[in-house]
Amino acid sequence: MSRFAAGVLAGLALPALVLGGGVAARAAAPAGQDNCSSFWVAPDGDNRAPGTESKPWKTIEHARDTLRIRSHAGCTPVVNLRAGTYLVDKTITFDDRDSGVTYRSVDGPGRAVLDAGREVTGWTPYQDGIFKAKVDVDQPFYTLYVDGARATTARYPNQRSDEEWAPYLKSVLIEPEKEAIRDQVGFTEGDWDETWNLGSYTDWPAQLMIWSGGSWSWFTDTVPIKNPDWKDNKVTLDYWTRYAMMNSRSGSRYFVQNSLDLLDAEDEYYLDWANKELYYKPRGGTMDGKRVLRPAQTQVLSLAGVTPTRRLHDIAFDGLGIANTDFMQWYRSGWISAGDSGQKHKYKEYDRQIEMTRNRYGAVTLTNTRNVDLTGLHLRDTGYHGVYLLSANDHVTIADSLLENIGADGIKVEGPYPGEGDVANHNTFTNLYIDHVGELVPGDAAGIELMDTGSNKISHVVVKHSARYGISLEARPEVKDGEGYAVNNEFSYIRLEKTGLDSGDMGAFYTYGIDNQEPHPIQNTVRQMVVTDVIPDDSMPDSGTRGVHMDAGGCGFSFSDIEIGTVTDDKYQSYQCNEVTNANWVAGFDPGRMEYDKIGVLPSFPYPVEGR
Repeated sequence: MSRFAAGVLAGLALPALVLGGGVAARAAAPAGQDNCSSFWVAPDGDNRAPGTESKPWKTIEHARDTLRIRSHAGCTPVVNLRAGTYLVDKTITFDDRDSGVTYRSVDGPGRAVLDAGREVTGWTPYQDGIFKAKVDVDQPFYTLYVDGARATTARYPNQRSDEEWAPYLKSVLIEPEKEAIRDQVGFTEGDWDETWNLGSYTDWPAQLMIWSGGSWSWFTDTVPIKNPDWKDNKVTLDYWTRYAMMNSRSGSRYFVQNSLDLLDAEDEYYLDWANKELYYKPRGGTMDGKRVLRPAQTQVLSLAGVTPTRRLHDIAFDGLGIANTDFMQWYRSGWISAGDSGQKHKYKEYDRQIEMTRNRYGAVTLTNTRNVDLTGLHLRDTGYHGVYLLSANDHVTIADSLLENIGADGIKVEGPYPGEGDVANHNTFTNLYIDHVGELVPGDAAGIELMDTGSNKISHVVVKHSARYGISLEARPEVKDGEGYAVNNEFSYIRLEKTGLDSGDMGAFYTYGIDNQEPHPIQNTVRQMVVTDVIPDDSMPDSGTRGVHMDAGGCGFSFSDIEIGTVTDDKYQSYQCNEVTNANWVAGFDPGRMEYDKIGVLPSFPYPVEGR
């Protein structure tokens, strides 16, 4: 029995049920919990009501605040959220005062939805099949959702299809001595149009989305444009990109976005922030039946203890829907150089790997937590990460959940700086379907990304449609063994589909800087994994795609019963410091050992995913 199921049963006089896969039919509650309280919340409730089933409260925040001042020692109160939409006007925060409570979608998985979106109405025709509407907002927003899918920021060249990031333009060398430039992009005459309004020197300029690094296709930057120089065919950017625009005289792929002059394709949009008008070109030429949502928040839930020694603990969220969060105007993955964070660390190189402070959030963000259960979630349409575990989090379970249309990573665990405390460990990620990740950050996209974290169990997972990775496990190659923490992880019954769609020098299953010192004892295991074809876009200039790529070390792994589809490079690349048993890149592969019926999500998965 899970640590929160007992509270659910004790608080409800209901028939046994299955909710979200996380709260299954149970026996009677343990002794000592017979008087656990049960509270109710409904979209049409009233916060002045007593919070009973017949007279529910209106908001989850009111339930939280009420339980903070009520003693429930030795008991697990249950807050039952009725089906419906709960508009999130402000990030809902939980801290150590909120430990020991379960919040659940009582009418079934995904029925109670915490929604950060706001519907845009009042559409009128503009021109060329474009409609416009007034938006009463205090802050700009950086993505848009139409009928449950992400719309495309007006761009050039136009997106080839909903499933692709291409096509791209390509940067050119401005001057021979400027190959290392990171804030200027040279372009081929005719690629840009001088009549475009790029918002130069305003607070709402056009942007580049660029795979900086020239022939490298490792990370993407979204950077506002400062101004174009039409005479010299170059554009100056507001911020440095992660890598230079040229590499060995090869240019970087990019497209231009965020100008009304670029809005010429169906399902593109543009926000005129100065006049607070939204422009959108609908499919089929009509807004009839279209539901357009603008994001109002970057985060829906923040679960945070005060410090690593004063944690939020033993709290559960079961069966909730979480939707429609925002992105940001400028994005770069990590600091450019070691030490750029301005903080002193033993291994300052980690600056280049972690998210910059301004970008540390997900639709659900956990910091300083222990024994948190996130089960039966339907997390969709996010601007940035889906679930983000930052620094000190252990014994977190994410299970039985569907994550789809995610701006960056589906689940990201970012442990502490190496050598500064093993505080991110013993987490469980199981029975998860993660579909379409990295929609806005293709260059560092992963269904699950684990950094400086160990003793985790990842099982029965499907990751589908990623520009880069399916699953990654990372530390630092400079770090002494034992101080990177990425050990004793177990991966099993994994299926990775349609990964590496737009990048190279990668693997659908990827590791970086793990276990670099002899003698490389086996400390991580991967078994029963299927990787389907890993084929990138034709424009991708980097070295090829792989099924498994053990980068910058990548030692001390055991691989058993692994099947890789077609790739453009090796199915498996490593430093020959791992054990491999029954994999289809070596002779003697026996498909009879593959447990295909167990790979991927379990039959108990609470959301329909067949046919995706």
